Amino acid sequence: MAGMRFSPEESPEANQHLQLPQQQLQTGREVASDDDRSVAADSWSIKSDYGSTLDDEQRHADAAEALSSAANFRPASDYSSDKDEPDAETSMLGLQSYWDAAYLDELANFREHGHAGEIWFGTDVMDTVISWTKSLCTDVSQGHIPNHGGEPKPQSVEQDENYLSCWSVLDIGTGNGLLLQELSKQGFTDLTGTDYSEGAIDLAQSLADRDGFSNIKFLVDDILETKLDRQFQLVMDKGTLDAIGLHPDGPIKRIMYWDSVSKLLAPGGILVITSCNHTKDELVQEVENFNQRNIAISQEPSAAKDQETHRDHPLFRYLNHVRTYPTFMFGGSVGSRVATVAFLRS
Repeated sequence: MAGMRFSPEESPEANQHLQLPQQQLQTGREVASDDDRSVAADSWSIKSDYGSTLDDEQRHADAAEALSSAANFRPASDYSSDKDEPDAETSMLGLQSYWDAAYLDELANFREHGHAGEIWFGTDVMDTVISWTKSLCTDVSQGHIPNHGGEPKPQSVEQDENYLSCWSVLDIGTGNGLLLQELSKQGFTDLTGTDYSEGAIDLAQSLADRDGFSNIKFLVDDILETKLDRQFQLVMDKGTLDAIGLHPDGPIKRIMYWDSVSKLLAPGGILVITSCNHTKDELVQEVENFNQRNIAISQEPSAAKDQETHRDHPLFRYLNHVRTYPTFMFGGSVGSRVATVAFLRS
């Protein structure tokens, strides 16, 4: 789930957010119905073993309770995971069955032709994310925290390798794992990629084995029900939050996403999100909403004193964002088709 693909019916005009051009979002293959995707996934015996039904229901209940008190979201009762078809604000791209079948296709293509699959958001965006993240991590390693302005300053190759080898990296929704391969080329060594689709992990592992990246670890794991028991200094997300938001229960699942990421990211660590469905300001506002909710929960009388949520300061703060993406005017505002934003974990 490393990026976004839209069917022809889902035009940018139907969404107020600035998105990638339609020709970049289409895959060239016919988009199957969700029923077809489900049949394909079932025939490949792709199953999800994350958590019990009771655990899932409790997590949804907790998120729904928080959602119902947030004025910026619709009530949880407006959403149902049992809808026959996604509504105008959701998409089959938010369903695991879609990604299972998509990576089944890409894995078969790799085995037959050796193709690596698609680079989500394009090569130029991935190259920008890699070089910008590399410079940002180097700056932070030197104690140079960006002050909401300016681009990270590039360092020498030798300096970069010394600093970056100390960073543990998690790529959530890794897809074919090419982002981690590029990070490895830049000097990062402790690299882990997760995806809830077994097909994606099979493809990523096959590509890493072929290309000689034995240092990269790949695991089947759902960010919303993660079983990882360690923290990372750098967490990368290229399109995963976008896809989560397109699920029929998107608002609830986004709260679960932030809860999980806050546990996976080590204090002082950095989260880098790349999105084609949200502007930088929207991502910053979503983080602020999470911070406020987290503080409110910690102040409730029933909150345990030793819980991670028991704090009176934000878990995340805005650190920096990519300023080099091409911009354009839309509705009197200047925006870009892709946003990459970094947040610092307190």
